Amino acid sequence: MLAIKAVPNAPRTVVAGWLGDALKVRVHAPALEGRANEELCSFLAGQLGLPRRAVTLARGGTSRQKLIRIDGLALPAVKARLGAGPCPILPRL
Repeated sequence: MLAIKAVPNAPRTVVAGWLGDALKVRVHAPALEGRANEELCSFLAGQLGLPRRAVTLARGGTSRQKLIRIDGLALPAVKARLGAGPCPILPRL
């Protein structure tokens, strides 16, 4: 399972980095009728080189905090493909 912090209504869908163990993803689609969840899963499948059916939402359908189930790859391989690991949390200026 991969922990995600999703931010809907972004200008484009992009991986924004790691927040501890959670991957922050900005999603272009709005959080209406599951569109952002669908785009998130499709985007992650594309980034990981997996078929769309291999990436499913396990928990957090209406929350920004989500758990994504990824079939066919172990978590270390997923993290390696999406960026090495947690990025430092920088102070705001």
